[in-house]
Amino acid sequence: MTEVFLRRLSRWQADQQREAVADLYVEAYRGAADEEFHDRQEYLRQLGEHMQRPGFEMVIASAAGLVAGSVYGFRADRTGDYWQGLDGELPSEMAELTAAGRVFMMVELMVRPSFRRGRVATRLQEQLLTRSDSGLAVVLINQENATARDALQTWSWQSLGKITPASGGPPLEAWTRRIPR
Repeated sequence: MTEVFLRRLSRWQADQQREAVADLYVEAYRGAADEEFHDRQEYLRQLGEHMQRPGFEMVIASAAGLVAGSVYGFRADRTGDYWQGLDGELPSEMAELTAAGRVFMMVELMVRPSFRRGRVATRLQEQLLTRSDSGLAVVLINQENATARDALQTWSWQSLGKITPASGGPPLEAWTRRIPR
């Protein structure tokens, strides 16, 4: 297997890598089980919006001249709107971290199929969270995505429960992980 190098990108560097990361996006989700077709242009639009969020962070994995994997996220809004639709009550500690602006949303983690099973995803999410000054990381996944659920369990993330989006989209699962200081 080709050696894979991880690199944290500045916002400017992430913008320079947008097209390569969008190519990775298409490749990573092509024919994936329990995933609908992912639109490249919609991904680029969403990435552009997310890059403008406070606390935006991106880490890429590179090998043999191409982007083998990517993960990004940003500091969550203090309003806690992303918790709306949660089945059950939000634990008070999480509500306090949200109000204090100490929640980091991991938005997209993807690895090119030819680099899967090589711990690339594990290394990417660890590198993304290592330098965070947040106390809690959150990721929302499609509840049908067993692959993502299995990976999160392996990485010691905890399921918080189901969130039914106000937009009427499919229910999501909320997963959390403490970020040690």
